[in-house]
Amino acid sequence: MKKIWIGLIVAAILGTGGYFFFQKNESGLKFKTEKVTRGDLVATVTATGTVNAVTTVLVGTQVSGTIKRLYASFNSPVKKGELIALIDPSTFEAQVDQAKANLLSARANLEKTEAALIDSKRTYDRNKSLFSQNLISQSEMDSSETGYLSAKAQMNAARAQIAQTEAALKLAGTNLKYTRIVSPVDGTVVSRNVDVGQTVAASFQTPTLFNIAQDLTQMQIDCNVVEADIGRIGMTLPVEFTVDAYPDLVFKGTVSEIRNAPVIVQNVVTYDVVVRVDNPELRLKPGMTANVSMIISSKKEALRAPNAALRFTLSEAKKTAPRENTTGVWILENEKPKRIQIVTGISDGNFTEVVSGNIKEGEEVIVESLSKPKKSSSSGPRMF
Repeated sequence: MKKIWIGLIVAAILGTGGYFFFQKNESGLKFKTEKVTRGDLVATVTATGTVNAVTTVLVGTQVSGTIKRLYASFNSPVKKGELIALIDPSTFEAQVDQAKANLLSARANLEKTEAALIDSKRTYDRNKSLFSQNLISQSEMDSSETGYLSAKAQMNAARAQIAQTEAALKLAGTNLKYTRIVSPVDGTVVSRNVDVGQTVAASFQTPTLFNIAQDLTQMQIDCNVVEADIGRIGMTLPVEFTVDAYPDLVFKGTVSEIRNAPVIVQNVVTYDVVVRVDNPELRLKPGMTANVSMIISSKKEALRAPNAALRFTLSEAKKTAPRENTTGVWILENEKPKRIQIVTGISDGNFTEVVSGNIKEGEEVIVESLSKPKKSSSSGPRMF
């Protein structure tokens, strides 16, 4: 009798285990789910850019020479018209002195020609009177007239020579003035590219001596936005960005310019979008890399589903059902997957707004299948 009871118990255990074994195989699909929630959604276009001053002036020189003195360096605040560097003026001062001497010589020559003109005029007038009385010949009369006209022409040439030397003096004075490098704007020296004793040559192109940012409290970010997103960008669009120097701070700005000139690098087309930023505390510095998010639209307390749920498709449905052209999510109804069609709105990359559809807040949606795919049976090696 005891053996019979033991056999019944073993059979019951085996039967229960077999039931659960076959039940598990029969409904072996397992899924990972997440809830549909409510929250804020912000649709953005991301880009990277470089922080720069709104107005940057490159200060150069129009004359060649040796840097004699520097009156400004890195980070120096400067005012418009302030002397910031001096090129050795010795050569240019000598040129000015030479031009002044040439002008004095030209003026003395004018006085000489004026005196000669007066003398030739007297001779001409006297000969004209004598010729009318038939006291001199025609040749003497013609010679005196020619001398008078020649003296008059020499006086005009002397006056032209004065104008020429005055222009040369003005040019020499201008070059001497250019040895004084002054700031063209109020601002801050961002970079200095020369040292005392260095020779600068302005023969072919103007060398840059200083880089001056006009106002570091107003900055701009030049962003590269890909052509797929440029159509979504509009003027005065709000912008949020971070820089590596302050990873926990979020700075704000607005789109101020969308440039039409394309930038093509390795067949990738981007457009320059300029973002204006206030920088009252001078935290942002020229050259910083900014990770920019341009806010296209936003929704408060929107019904939202995980993006993974929108991407999920039941593998069995892929094989048996035609491809769905509508957006939908899968839920578990009576422990069986069921697809629900929805209409979506904006997305922030992690969640997407559910505009309409038979789905409610707190409902579980399938985001991933945890069941292992069935392995295709393969026959063993053939025995010959």
